[in-house]
Amino acid sequence: MKIYFKENQKFTQWWLWTILIGVTLIPIYGIYKQIIIGEQFGDNPLSNFGLILFLIFMLAFIGCFGMMQLSTEINDVSIKIKFFPFTNKNIKWETIKSVEVVNYGFAGGWGVRTGTKYGTIYNTAGNKGIAIVLKNGNKFCIGTHKEDELKEVLREAKKQPRL
Repeated sequence: MKIYFKENQKFTQWWLWTILIGVTLIPIYGIYKQIIIGEQFGDNPLSNFGLILFLIFMLAFIGCFGMMQLSTEINDVSIKIKFFPFTNKNIKWETIKSVEVVNYGFAGGWGVRTGTKYGTIYNTAGNKGIAIVLKNGNKFCIGTHKEDELKEVLREAKKQPRL
């Protein structure tokens, strides 16, 4: 099996991580003030257990967010997409009706977006992706940061007799 294209993407937006870390600092400060110092944290404070639970939730959320990775691989047999923890697809070329690089515009955010004209969009940033329509009518789009390289790979792939 020959690999023609490979791309791994993560959420790297500084402002997104600033927000996540900033929200996580709230229960840390609350635990410090309420449990360690012994002062009430706010006018209507959470219980000590609630603060600890909130911190655990935020740390788990940040951990999951850090592990999210969108991986795309195009080879001579299939197009593979992995977006932990949302999807893991291996689309054989013979099941594909059409494939092209598109500008899908602002899809309402990043991550997994459903109900668009391209079907489900999987992305971490940007507005370019590989739009795939299957012979059974299903559609989806995989975001990319390597638009030009992907266009060239698809141009070569379309020359193959399978498409």
